[in-house]
Amino acid sequence: MAINFTKPMITKLQQEITELENKIKSTQNKKEKSKFKINQLEQDMKFSKSHTDLSSKMSRIKKLNDEIKTLNRMQADLSKELTAKKNSLKKLQVNETASVKNDPAKG
Repeated sequence: MAINFTKPMITKLQQEITELENKIKSTQNKKEKSKFKINQLEQDMKFSKSHTDLSSKMSRIKKLNDEIKTLNRMQADLSKELTAKKNSLKKLQVNETASVKNDPAKG
């Protein structure tokens, strides 16, 4: 009598996929907020009177751009991981379907 480890693995992969999708959404939201802040700062720069104020806003824009680059890298890594997990899930589901077809007692 074979023990079926496939279902728990599928469930775990589905949970991990959901977590990764949520992380990607969160990263995307952070990027959008940073871009919005950059746009605000660029608008505010037009009205800056002092060199110090202008310099401060430019520094903040640079930090936000760096943050966006980091978020882009993070999002790319998460997307790669998500693709790998989805592929693993498909393989497990195909294997499970094949084993059910081959062993009617499991179905």
